[in-house]
Amino acid sequence: MKPLPTLRQLRYLVAVAERKHFGHAAEDCLVTQSTLSAGIRELETVLGVEVFARSKRHVELTPIGERLVEPARTILAAAEDFVDLAAIGAKPLTGLIRLGVIPTVAPYLLPRALPPLRTLYPDLRVYLREEQTGVLIDGLWRGRLDAALIALPYETGPLQAALLGNDRLLLACRADHPLASRPTVDRDDLRGQPLLLLEDGHCLREHVLTACRVAPGHAKEDLQATSLGTLMQMVANGLGMTLLPEMAVPYERLRASGIVAIAFGSPQPTRQIALVWRRRSARDTDFRLLADALKSTLASADDGAAAADETSDGHAAGSGIDDDRD
Repeated sequence: MKPLPTLRQLRYLVAVAERKHFGHAAEDCLVTQSTLSAGIRELETVLGVEVFARSKRHVELTPIGERLVEPARTILAAAEDFVDLAAIGAKPLTGLIRLGVIPTVAPYLLPRALPPLRTLYPDLRVYLREEQTGVLIDGLWRGRLDAALIALPYETGPLQAALLGNDRLLLACRADHPLASRPTVDRDDLRGQPLLLLEDGHCLREHVLTACRVAPGHAKEDLQATSLGTLMQMVANGLGMTLLPEMAVPYERLRASGIVAIAFGSPQPTRQIALVWRRRSARDTDFRLLADALKSTLASADDGAAAADETSDGHAAGSGIDDDRD
């Protein structure tokens, strides 16, 4: 019988392939560099090939090493699913879930969602990772994350997605702006107005440009923000206006900053909040239960949004979505 590589050796292979540095890979694997180097040498002995071309300054995969990395990731993900399946047993939502969340959702949904989730599932532990959508999707494919909370539309490939609800986009402008007294606004009202956006990489940026049919050149490209909080400060200082997700309104203290949020007339621009995970995951049932819990939180937040922060006569609750996206 041929000797087989161990999961530990495959984990070392993937870590070095991603980091291109033995020391950094060892830190990721929580081992010493000498231990990791020995594990890579053992792997190469078992396989009978060199997977890395080493020099004093660089670590590069050999051609055969390049071909072996993706199967190694697949094996590691399958092993994790195997362990998860054994741990789940008859008790749902137990153990650790590595959950990615985008920055324009995390601070607004999670503070409401996590306490009742802990009450419903006391044996569940949630590790949170806040990153832009592209990084989260990559983390899912690489097995670094189990599920992610993102906003659609966004190209996710063949991931499983459960839609949690709609989040309307509202116009945020200073209270002394001519549009501030309107009960509603429409897309044509934005023509000629300085539109502020988040920096490249945030999906909300593309949602705003697409939903409002605004060409990138009409936005203030020289003034971009890294967070919604910073964006609101820019609006408050008279640098322009922006579109704000409805879930963020009660948290951004608009009235205290002299900002109002105004709803759009029909058709209203929205984004869809979704939980995504890898298809055929052993924890598919768990992720659907998690999606149901998050959907309930999002729906209750929509119902109370106007009362939490009365920023505009046109401000109303969003609607939910019941279907899974296949």
